[in-house]
Amino acid sequence: MREAAFVKQNKEKWIAFEKAIGENLQINPDQLADYYIHLTNDLSYAQTYYPDSKTLLYLNSLASQAHQKIYINKKENKNRILEFWKTEFPLFFYQHHKTLLYTFLIFGAACCIGMISALNDASFLRLILGDSYVNETLSNIEKGDPTGIYKSGSMIGSFLGITINNIKVALFAYALGVITSIGTGYVLFSNGVMLGAFMTFFYTKGVLFEASKSVWLHGTIEISVIIIAGCAGLVMGNSILFPKTYSRRVSFMKGAKDGLKIVVSTIPFFIIAGFIEGFITRYSNMPVWLAMIIIFGSLSLIIFYYIIYPIILNKANERKLHRT
Repeated sequence: MREAAFVKQNKEKWIAFEKAIGENLQINPDQLADYYIHLTNDLSYAQTYYPDSKTLLYLNSLASQAHQKIYINKKENKNRILEFWKTEFPLFFYQHHKTLLYTFLIFGAACCIGMISALNDASFLRLILGDSYVNETLSNIEKGDPTGIYKSGSMIGSFLGITINNIKVALFAYALGVITSIGTGYVLFSNGVMLGAFMTFFYTKGVLFEASKSVWLHGTIEISVIIIAGCAGLVMGNSILFPKTYSRRVSFMKGAKDGLKIVVSTIPFFIIAGFIEGFITRYSNMPVWLAMIIIFGSLSLIIFYYIIYPIILNKANERKLHRT
């Protein structure tokens, strides 16, 4: 390739990277790493084919600045943890919105299968939920308290046990991505079928609204972040199946890192869900309006943080980049 064509093909990418490191623009670390990888590839190409050119001098200078910026002069922010949830993660997660949509569709389809199966085969409920759970819930329904099972145990014990268990489920959904997206898909599918059968069980007993009022107090966040953890597993699984321009090993390492970052983001939400289930769900006789505030407030929090806020940050970042 002639040098002029090489410059024309890559100039826009180099300028964008130079602005990003020179103007201290907010840019997610993974995008910064991708820029740097492409830059070093271009530098190696220029060293081979244009050894005495101004292009090589420019790329050498840019690579040196980038190295200083990324590896040497990096100072840890005292508010690093806050910065992760406030800016770094939402900017990063924006690129995985399509994967999140696919994850939701898989889970939603599984819920429908669970509902249809439970409606057409009464034994399916016991197969999925277990005899013990079904029998106890039937007993609670007869007593007029369909979600009485959530009132067992101490508040603190329930909170800790539920939170730890939910985090384990999330990590499991992510970890199965190591055997490609099929592993994570299985976790999403099985949990979706269980949820569909679970809610259908209450529907068939005529207590769906009363049960939903209690179940979705904690379930709104709990189910949402299990779907998001599934997204993390699909990100890792897809990195194996679709390495794009990376080698499969490099793609997998990047996918595993990206997926883990998504799982980590869910931990505070699992803690909130565990707190609600341990301390609030047991009060099933609360006013409907209060339950609706908690449920729709929880849903709004998830939608805002994982969907709306990343879009807002990304658009603001693009406007800032264009202004410079």
